[in-house]
Amino acid sequence: MNDDNHAIQMEGIHKFFGKVHANKDVHLDLRTGEILALLGENGSGKTTLVNMLSGVYFPDHGEISVHGRPVTIRSPRDAFDLGIGMIHQHFKLIPVLTAAENIALGFGEGLTISRKRINAEVAELAARYGFELDPTQKVYDMSVSQKQTIEIIKVLYRGADILILDEPTAVLTPLETEKLFAVLRNMKADGKSIIIITHKLNEVLAISDRVEILRKGEFIGVVKTANTNQTQLTEMMVGRPVSLSIERPEPATECDRLQVIGLTCLNNEGVKTLDDVSFAARSGEILGIAGIAGSGQKELCEAIAGLYPSIGGSVLYTNDQEGTPVRERILGLSPDAIVKKGISMAFVPEDRLGMGLVAAMDITDNVMLRSYKDNRGPFVDRRKPKELAERLIKELEIVTPGTSTAVGRLSGGNVQKVLLGREIALQPGVLIVAYPVRGLDINSSYKIYDLLNEQKARGVAVIFIGEDLDVLMEIADRLLVLCGGKVSGIVDPREVTKEDVGLMMTQVAQNDGEVAA
Repeated sequence: MNDDNHAIQMEGIHKFFGKVHANKDVHLDLRTGEILALLGENGSGKTTLVNMLSGVYFPDHGEISVHGRPVTIRSPRDAFDLGIGMIHQHFKLIPVLTAAENIALGFGEGLTISRKRINAEVAELAARYGFELDPTQKVYDMSVSQKQTIEIIKVLYRGADILILDEPTAVLTPLETEKLFAVLRNMKADGKSIIIITHKLNEVLAISDRVEILRKGEFIGVVKTANTNQTQLTEMMVGRPVSLSIERPEPATECDRLQVIGLTCLNNEGVKTLDDVSFAARSGEILGIAGIAGSGQKELCEAIAGLYPSIGGSVLYTNDQEGTPVRERILGLSPDAIVKKGISMAFVPEDRLGMGLVAAMDITDNVMLRSYKDNRGPFVDRRKPKELAERLIKELEIVTPGTSTAVGRLSGGNVQKVLLGREIALQPGVLIVAYPVRGLDINSSYKIYDLLNEQKARGVAVIFIGEDLDVLMEIADRLLVLCGGKVSGIVDPREVTKEDVGLMMTQVAQNDGEVAA
């Protein structure tokens, strides 16, 4: 391990968390001036491995060399001193400070800093690599991609020449992703060495030079990106052939289960987040919701679920009572009030551990969150929730030591399976899912798609809010496109192109162009 053509070499790395063997004899080498993609299913040990490079964890066995020299990395400070910077999925920024202030925070010497000098240095770094960033802009005024830019420039400002990006495109639009990749190529041309963790195989093929694959904590192999394809990478990652096609069975029924009429919402600043939104969600179909980030998707699903206030419009739910359809008005009702009306509606929010589940609670308790109010008397019956948790673990192939494991200790894909499984177990008439495969590996993603199609076959009206337009075009029966809080159109994805939908996502000009599904 003394090859100075390699920025990093890891040999025989082992890491245990109690009885869990997270990394088993893993090898990794990152060459100088290359982009290495680290690929594997959720829970395969990718983040654990790079956390040992960034000083968050310390390996139980194995050796690490940086630029051919054996090193010991016991803390993030050690990693910084070695020129290693990690950009995590969750940003660590102070909203009331400017971009430059966040970048310089805790760095440098002396009691005072020159804002003018720091602004100039940050602007120079941004220009060198092609970032679009105003050093004086406050973080609370920034988009997700701008916040990510700060995190990347922050490690560059500290002198890092080895960068690790964990799921950097999980919350970016396709255009923002293209801009990020252009920046990463500029950094590579400047001699930087980059490790990128992503589940999106098309991105792996587009940006990386080589791909390292982990499976269940073990090193599987390394391939040159130019010599591989999505099918081979998937098989190496999962350990068996996986079909990469999404099924779209014909809708089973033709009943408007949910009608949204003229829905209008405001944010805290009085700006319309939804403007006269109208559509119907039919039982036995998947209605896809497409739009660039911030077009009103979050407000739409939360308003329907009783979690976001509105200033106008109606939401009607059609309930079958003894064979007779009965329409119920639910807009403005709390989730508990909706349930008391006998309406079965499930909501899987994008914030899994903020709105959906409690990270510190185990799987059984998280399952029980939806049913504990049904208990009579001072004691809570944990038997049925535990049985349901055990069934979900078996049927959805949730990787966990058991039902008593804290949900926060599970990988992203397994957290999503717990949340979606709990909501599906309610046998809802309407299922709303927001970004259900964000950050999930390809195998977990296709499992989620199968679950949604199963609900569709049972006559459930599924509303699928997604960011991957390719997936929405494949799985949805109809596609509603939002642009700036307005409905730009409702189309049949079989009869339009992705470019047509992309145009609708950026301009409201086709309100009368609905295509019947």
